[in-house]
Amino acid sequence: MELNQYLEVFLEESREHLQNCNEQLLELEKNPQDLSIINEIFRSAHTLKGMSATMGYEDLASLTHQMENVLDAIRNNRLLTTPEILDVIFMAVDHLEEMVESIAAGGDGKKNVSDTVEKLKLIEKGEPLSRSADLEVAAAATLEASPKSSSNYDEFELTVLKQSKEQGFGVYEIQIGLREDCLLKAARVYMVFEVLEKIGEVIKANPSVEQLEEEQFDDEFSVTIITRENPEDVKGKIMKVSEVVKTDVMPIDFNTANPELTIEIPEKKAVADTEKAPAAESSSANAISEAAPVQDGKSSIKQQTNSKTIRVNIERLDILMNLFEELVIDRGRLEQISKELENGELTETVERMSRISGDLQNIILNMRMVQVETVFNRFPRMIRQLARDLNKKINLEIVGAETELDRTVIDEIGDPLVHLLRNSVDHGIESPEARRAKGKNEEGTVVLRAFHSGNHVFIEIEDDGAGINKDKVLQKAISKGIITEQSAAGFTDKQAFELILSSGFSTAETISDISGRGVGLDVVKNTIESLGGSISIDSKENQGTIFSIQLPLTLSIISVMLVEIQKEKFAIPLSSIIETAIIKDSEIMNAHNQKVIDFRGKVVPLLFLKDIFEVPYEGDEDQFHSVIIVRKGDKMAGLIVDSFIGQQEVVLKSLGNYLTNVFAISGATILGDGQVALIVDCNALIK
Repeated sequence: MELNQYLEVFLEESREHLQNCNEQLLELEKNPQDLSIINEIFRSAHTLKGMSATMGYEDLASLTHQMENVLDAIRNNRLLTTPEILDVIFMAVDHLEEMVESIAAGGDGKKNVSDTVEKLKLIEKGEPLSRSADLEVAAAATLEASPKSSSNYDEFELTVLKQSKEQGFGVYEIQIGLREDCLLKAARVYMVFEVLEKIGEVIKANPSVEQLEEEQFDDEFSVTIITRENPEDVKGKIMKVSEVVKTDVMPIDFNTANPELTIEIPEKKAVADTEKAPAAESSSANAISEAAPVQDGKSSIKQQTNSKTIRVNIERLDILMNLFEELVIDRGRLEQISKELENGELTETVERMSRISGDLQNIILNMRMVQVETVFNRFPRMIRQLARDLNKKINLEIVGAETELDRTVIDEIGDPLVHLLRNSVDHGIESPEARRAKGKNEEGTVVLRAFHSGNHVFIEIEDDGAGINKDKVLQKAISKGIITEQSAAGFTDKQAFELILSSGFSTAETISDISGRGVGLDVVKNTIESLGGSISIDSKENQGTIFSIQLPLTLSIISVMLVEIQKEKFAIPLSSIIETAIIKDSEIMNAHNQKVIDFRGKVVPLLFLKDIFEVPYEGDEDQFHSVIIVRKGDKMAGLIVDSFIGQQEVVLKSLGNYLTNVFAISGATILGDGQVALIVDCNALIK
C-alpha cells in the first residue's frame, strides 16, 4: 500500500484526535470520576495508535500505546485519576503533538520520550514517579493481576476450578473488550473461543454462550479458563484476534466463595456459524477507515457512501478563489462595456451573469469560512499551564466559538490572541491572596468571546482582574517620551488606555517570561490593523479590562466607494465609511492649524487626499467639496476628493514586497476599464 497518499488524511485526523485528548483531559481534571470522559480519551488514543502503526510511525504508536495502558487502568478502576497522573498524560500529549508536527514538516516523527514513557510505565504499575514523590499514586493503584473473586461461580464450577488449581493448572477469568464499531461481534467471540480452546479448557462465559451467539452484549464479555499457559501468553494470543482492544487476565481468588449464586455451565460449542476471518488481520489496519483501503487481493475496506462532507485541500480552495477573483474583474469589465454600448440584450445578459456570479461568490466565500473554534481550542490548555506557573486560579470561559471568519484572517489572528490572553492572566488577574483582600472570588475569570456584527466579527478578551491604572499609564508614557506632560492632562480614559498599544510601552515592574502588560502590544495592534481591523480597550480599576478586536469577515473581495482625484481613481472600503456629503468652502474652519468641519455636532478634521497622495492638480479651487466621513473606533475624519464614482465590489490585491511601506495604501484592484485603483487605508489616515 502506497502510504504517502494518505499522509495528509493521517495528519488531519491525528491533530483532531490530539485536540480532543487535550479538551477531554481538561474536562477530566474538573471531573476526575467521570468514566465517560476517560472512555472518550481512550478512543482517541486508541484510534491514533492504530493509525500510527498503519502508517509505520512506530515511535508515535508506542508512546500512544503506553498512554492508552494508563487510561485503560483508570477506566477499569485499577487507578485513580490524580493531578500527578494527569500531568504526565498532558506531557505525553504534548510529545505526540510535536511528533505529528515533525511528520508534517517532512520528518520521521521520532523523538526521545523515554522519560515520559518510563513515568507512564511506573503509573501503570502503581509505583511512585520518583523516590520523593507522593506515594498516593502507588497507594491508589491496583495491579492488573489482582485476584478475581470466586463469588460468581456455583459449587460444581468451584470444585472443578479448585481441583484444576491443585493439579498445577492456572485458573483465570479473562475480561475481553471489542472495538465499539465492531460489526461482527459474534464472529470475533468465535475466534476468541477458538484461541482459548487450543490452550486450555473454557469453563464459563458471561454473558452466556447463547447470548454471545446472538450478540446480546455491548463491547465486553468474560471467559473463565483452565490452562497451563502463563497469563502474558494468554493475553498475547487473544490480542492477536482482530478488533479485540482489551484483554485483562486475572487469577481467581477462592477465599470468597458464594454457593448461593448459580449460573449455568456453558457447553463447549461454536459461538457463531460465521466464516473465520484471517488470523493475521491487524486491528490497526482499519484505523484509517475508508481513507486507506487495504489491498490484499481478496478484500478491501468498504467505503462509506452516506457521508455528506468531504475534505478539500486548502490549496484547491485558494486556486478556486483566485480564478473567481479574475472572474470578478472580467465581470466589472463587461458591466463597463454594457453601459458604453447601451445594448438591451447585452445589458440583460450581464445583469443575469452578475446575479449568478454574486451567488457563486457567496458560496465560495462561505467555503473559506472557518469557525474561530480552530483558534480558540488551543487556549484552555495554555491558560491551565499559565495558571499553574503563576500560582493563580483562573477560569477560562469561551463564548461564540462557532463564529466564522475567513481562513486568511484565522491564520493571522492566533498570535495576537495568545499575547492578549497571556497579558490578562499575568497582569490582569490578581493572585488569590490579593483577590481575597479585595473581597473577590479567589478564582479569576477570563472570557474569550466572539460574535458577528454587520460585516465584521468582534473578538473580546475580558478579565475581572485589577484593571488598568490611568495615572500609572500616563506617567509611564511621559517618561518614555510617548506624550508630553501638557497633552496628558487632556487625555480621556480610553485615550490613556490605548497608550499601552504604543511601541515599547510597559507598565510592568519586572519583565517576566510570561508577559508584561503592554510589552509587544504594538505588534498585536499592527497585526490586527494589517488585517483591516482595529483594537480598542476599556477598563475599570479593580473591576477588569476588555480588549475588543474588530475584524472584517473576509479580505479577498471587498465593497468599496470609488472616488476620483483629478484623473486618478481610488477605492475607499465601505466598512470604514459613515456617509458622504457635499460641503461648501465656507463650512471649512481652522482649529489648531488643522482644517475641520462641524459634522453633526462633532468637530471632524479634514484630509485632502490630493495633498496626501501628491496627485498633480490642475485647475482652480472649487467652492464645493466632496467629502467622505470615515471612522476608526471613536475617531473620525473627513476625506476630501474631487468626485464620487459609485459603489463596487473589487478584488483586493497586494502591492507586493517592494511596496510594503506605502503610506495609507493597503492594496490595489483592477477596474472594469482595465485601470488600476489604489485602495485607501483609512485606519492609517486617522492615526
